Amino acid sequence: MGIFDSINSWRRYRRAVSELSSLSNRELDDLGITRGNIRNVVRNGR
Repeated sequence: MGIFDSINSWRRYRRAVSELSSLSNRELDDLGITRGNIRNVVRNGR
């Protein structure tokens, strides 16, 4: 994986974490995600 691919991957990861973090606890619960495992879910899927 090249440097640009790594940077783009990191940006997608940060964007997904940011978007999920902006949801309310109720919305996260509807998705079956807790606030504490957002990063794990983004990194590894469900």
